[in-house]
Amino acid sequence: MIFNSKKYSEETEKNRIASSSDPSTFNMISLGLLATFAPSRWILRLRKLSVDNFATINPILQKQCPIIYIHGFRGGAYTTQVMVDEVCKLKHDSHYLRVIMDLSGKVTFEGEWTSDKHPIIQLVFRQRIIGKKGINYYLSRLLPLLKSQFHFDNYYAVAHSLGAPAIIDTQMRYAKNAKFPQLKKVALIAGPFNGVTYLGDIPNVNIMGEKGYPLAMNLTYLHFLHQRKRFSSHIQVLNIYGNILDETNTDKFISVVSAKSIRYILAPQLDYYQEVEVRGAMAEHSQMHDEPFVINIINHFLGLK
Repeated sequence: MIFNSKKYSEETEKNRIASSSDPSTFNMISLGLLATFAPSRWILRLRKLSVDNFATINPILQKQCPIIYIHGFRGGAYTTQVMVDEVCKLKHDSHYLRVIMDLSGKVTFEGEWTSDKHPIIQLVFRQRIIGKKGINYYLSRLLPLLKSQFHFDNYYAVAHSLGAPAIIDTQMRYAKNAKFPQLKKVALIAGPFNGVTYLGDIPNVNIMGEKGYPLAMNLTYLHFLHQRKRFSSHIQVLNIYGNILDETNTDKFISVVSAKSIRYILAPQLDYYQEVEVRGAMAEHSQMHDEPFVINIINHFLGLK
C-alpha cells in the first residue's frame, strides 16, 4: 500500500473553487521544493516581501491577540472557512483579515483588521502543494510581517493537518526571536506528528509504548523530542484527532498513534494540555474542521464561548 495522493486531493479540495489566477501545478511544486529545503530557501529570500493591502485597517485601541487559522497540504481558505465563519458569529462581527502569500514574495491583505481584542487572520498559501517544512517557511515570513504591521506580541492559532506540526516547529525554532509574536494557545486538528498513513506510517504497525511514546519515531518526531524544551510551558495546547472506527484506527490519512504522539513530547512540561478523540463519520481528516462538535470545542478552548 502507498499514500493515495489522488484520493487525498479529492477529499481535501472538495470545497475548493478553481480560479484562472491559481498557480500552475509546476509553479506550486517547483516553488514548494525551494521552500522545503534549507539550502535553496535563499533563492526565495532574494525577493523581499511586497504587500498589496486591499484591507480595511481599523484603529488599534487595545492590546490585541489575534487568532490565526492555518491550513495544511493542499488546503486553502476552503479548509478553515467554516471555522472562521463560526468564530465571527460568536464575535457578532463578520469581518476578518485574509492574508494570501505567494512564495515569490507577494503578500495580499483582504477583508478587515478589526479593533477588538481577538482579530481573526485566515492564512492562505498560494503554493498549497507543500509539506511541513514549506509551511514553516511561509510562517517564518508571515509572522514577523504581521507582528510588525499590526503591533501584537502574542497570538492564538488553529492549525489543520500539516499546519499543526508546522506551527509547533515554528514556535520551537523562533521562541527567542524578538521579531516573532509568541504563541499563547494552539488548537491542533488532525496533525501528523509522526508520519502520514502509508507515507512514513502504516496503520496498526506502530504502537504506543507503556510510557506513552511511539515505538517507531520518524525524523520529524525526533526533532520535536530534541527541541521540546524550547516550547514554553505556558502555551496551552488542545489536540484533536480522528478515528473513523474502521480497522485502520485512522482518520483515513493520519493514524491515531501519529496524531496522539505529540502528547508525550509536550504534555509533561505544559501547564495545560488537552486532547480529544473524535469518532465515526465526523472524524474523517477533511471533515473534522467543519464539524460543529469540533468547532464548539475549539471556540470554548479559545475562550470565546
